Amino acid sequence: MAVSTLVVVSLKMLFSVLAFIMLALAVWGIGSDGLAPCVDIRIKWMLVTLINFYINLGVILAWIVYKESSWIRIAILIPSALFAGSTITSAYIATQFFLLSLQESSKDPLYFVLVRRQKEDAMGYKRGSSVLTTRVIIYALGCLMLGTFVYVLIVDGSQFHAELFPPCGIATWIDVSFMIVTLSVWVAYKESSWISAFFWILSLVCFGSIGTCVYIVVQLFYLSPQQPVSLVLFNNNNKDLLSNDPLLMVHTNA
Repeated sequence: MAVSTLVVVSLKMLFSVLAFIMLALAVWGIGSDGLAPCVDIRIKWMLVTLINFYINLGVILAWIVYKESSWIRIAILIPSALFAGSTITSAYIATQFFLLSLQESSKDPLYFVLVRRQKEDAMGYKRGSSVLTTRVIIYALGCLMLGTFVYVLIVDGSQFHAELFPPCGIATWIDVSFMIVTLSVWVAYKESSWISAFFWILSLVCFGSIGTCVYIVVQLFYLSPQQPVSLVLFNNNNKDLLSNDPLLMVHTNA
């Protein structure tokens, strides 16, 4: 229980700090350069950075769509995150940790942050995309990122160009890094071995969204075609809880 409480406190602080830092960096970057340099795809390495960013962001947004029961909140969160990135996603995740009850915090906090709340008369899995369809989509995104990276590397050479490091460019790079931190927390939760967790987190750090896509595709191969894609979110200890845990019913602070 003490360990779980420490994890909750640490992750509350982590994602709150990430949100505030990213907000400050975004204000600084846009205030210094305007918005245009952040999305200038004429700079080939900026295009690579943006694809990398939006693939990782898309993975996190897919989880938010699964988790949220209100389409109004989804309609607000998705455009906000597409514009503000880690400022929104980190704040959203921090909020989910603050909403945990004491029982959830002591039992398995990451599981209860990831899982979707359900009404008492609607317990069970949320219908969504098939495992095969999701594999194809994630595989295609990984190939897109890899192909773009290789092409730009051949055509444009090193990514360390001066035009990538104005304030707005720096803020974008840091935003990408914060996405990797978020996904690394998820990987650490999912993996039963610290060795495998270290390997996969290292692949995220080194290869960005390519590593993300490879990891998700590998995890999807552990699911049968009949299982819901949402099971990919959870570690093996939690997959059997989704339809019978009373804590998953909507409560007042969720």
